Amino acid sequence: MAVTKRLDEKLRSIHADPHGSPEFIIADAKDADMAFGMSAPGETRQGVSPEKHDGELRFKTLAEYRDQIRQVIGQQIVDIVLMSASTCEQLAVKERLFENSPLTPAARANDATDVHVPRGGTVHTEPARPFRTAHIDHMQCGHLDCSTAERDLGANLGLYSVTFLNDQERDLETLTRYKEFREEAERKQFRHFLEIFDPNVPDVVAAEKLPGFINDLIARTLAGVAQAGRPVFLKMVYHGPKAIEELVAYDPHLIVGVLGGAAGTTHDAFQLLHQTKKYGGRAALFGRKINQAENQLAFIEFLRLIADGVIEPEEAVKAYHSVLQKLGITPNRSLEQDLAFQTSVMSYGRSPTTISIPAPSTPAPTPPNSSPSESTTKVETTTSDKPDFAKMTSTQRLQYHLDRLKRSFG
Repeated sequence: MAVTKRLDEKLRSIHADPHGSPEFIIADAKDADMAFGMSAPGETRQGVSPEKHDGELRFKTLAEYRDQIRQVIGQQIVDIVLMSASTCEQLAVKERLFENSPLTPAARANDATDVHVPRGGTVHTEPARPFRTAHIDHMQCGHLDCSTAERDLGANLGLYSVTFLNDQERDLETLTRYKEFREEAERKQFRHFLEIFDPNVPDVVAAEKLPGFINDLIARTLAGVAQAGRPVFLKMVYHGPKAIEELVAYDPHLIVGVLGGAAGTTHDAFQLLHQTKKYGGRAALFGRKINQAENQLAFIEFLRLIADGVIEPEEAVKAYHSVLQKLGITPNRSLEQDLAFQTSVMSYGRSPTTISIPAPSTPAPTPPNSSPSESTTKVETTTSDKPDFAKMTSTQRLQYHLDRLKRSFG
């Protein structure tokens, strides 16, 4: 019997009750090899040859990158794993890692020029042009002309990105290519989510008008698209509470998700997810923020705890550092530095487009000291010995998850 995909369950819940559903979608974006090439897997201090000095940084290999993805799949906490078509072929089609998993595989369906970021390259700084390397059939079954039975072997969900430049010729080209993709996808029963990048060149729209510019283009672009061809959700730059609330209010069934952008501090990442959910967003897709974390699995655990309302961002940063200490991992930043906020660059090529993650208006609460009525009281469980979260206090829920993290990571 096929395993129900958690993404599908969450989508049904959100559409059934757009304002009341507690569901939040988390995706790990491991498709950076379609942007950065060899540097996509991130850096490591492990030497690979006698010429490498101890502690010298090198890029991880593609094999190591895919091992990290296998670990994330095995962890079963994120809802979606986004990959390049070639990695999707290996892990989904050949290894069948998603066959009995609640996770949904997805592949990057296009790679416009603003994600072409080789070392020393400058193409990504020029006005974006649409381009698509991947073929839907390759994502679904690994070769052209899939049979009907083969189309479920790989991914039936893809990320399609658009970049609007306030330029008639270029924007029409972008819209035309997106239309062609939607038509092919609908015929092959291939779903997609839509990524909307901010303009990758400066001064095409006034900064104060950018959030409205993007929102209006989303609404206009999708107004002519019937339900069968619409994206299942959006992936876009976080432009603040007002912009998200405006888009959600306009169409509650247009599920808004944010992209993570550059790594930044841990508090940046945790607060971004928290703010997104607070103001009506329903998804977060983190790539570099996960990939550059000191321990990716622990980082993902805390993303889920924040999304589920179990822990506040500031306390999650402190708990994450505690996990790193127990694992003997030296953090990239001190706890004090990691609790700070930075301006996060929200593009592959570090264009002038930036956002600032707002700090919370009041300090995040710290769990109160343990008391016999809470932390020492036995947690009521169901017949399957899983905790009954409905009968737990917030402190008990937090302690349960912290204890689980300790068991998972040492």
